Amino acid sequence: MTPRRAGWIAGAAAAVLVAAGALTYAGADDDGGAGTPAADSADAGFARDMAVHHQQAVEMSYIVRDRTDDEEVRRLAYDIAQTQANQRGMLIGWLDLWGLPKVSSDPPMTWMGMGDMPSAGEGSLMPGMATDAEMDKLAGLSGRQAEVYYLQLMTEHHKGGVHMAEGCAARCTVGVEKRLARGMVESQESEIRLMADLLAERGARPRA
Repeated sequence: MTPRRAGWIAGAAAAVLVAAGALTYAGADDDGGAGTPAADSADAGFARDMAVHHQQAVEMSYIVRDRTDDEEVRRLAYDIAQTQANQRGMLIGWLDLWGLPKVSSDPPMTWMGMGDMPSAGEGSLMPGMATDAEMDKLAGLSGRQAEVYYLQLMTEHHKGGVHMAEGCAARCTVGVEKRLARGMVESQESEIRLMADLLAERGARPRA
C-alpha cells in the first residue's frame, strides 16, 4: 500500500474517532444559543435524510465485502460502513435528544429546497443514492466486476452526501451538527479521490 493511500485509510479511521467525539458533545450547550431546532428545520431535515442516506452506504459496503476477496476494497468498504453507521447513530440520537420525529411527511431534501426533485428510480430517495435495481445488480456480481460497480456507485453516493453535508454546513444552526457536516465533506471527498485511483487500477472510471 502506498503512503498516500495509507493516509487516506487512516483518515477514514480518524473520522470515526472525530464522530465519536462529536457525539460526546451532543448533549452540551455548544450550539451558539440556537436552542432545540424545529421539526422542519435544516438541522432536523439533514439528520433524518442523512441517516437514510448513510444506511444505504452501510448496506452497499457489506454487500461488496461478501462479493470480493480484494483486501483494499474490503478495507475501504469496512471503513465506510463503520464510519457511516457511527454517524447515523449520532444523527438519530440527536433527533431523540431534540424530541423530534425520525420521519417526516415532507419529501426528502425539503430542508434544502429540493423536495420536488425527480427520483432516479425506486430506492433512490436523495442525491447519489442507488436504485433498488442497482443494489440488486451489485449483489449479483462478484470479484472485479463487483469491485468496479461498488466503487462507481459509492463515488456517486459520496458526491450526493457531500452535497447534502455542504447544505447542512450552510443552513444548520446546531454547532456540533455543522461540525459533523464539515467533517463529512472532508472525509468523503478524500474517499472519492481514493476510489478514483482504485477504479483506474481496474481499468475503469466513475460513471458520467
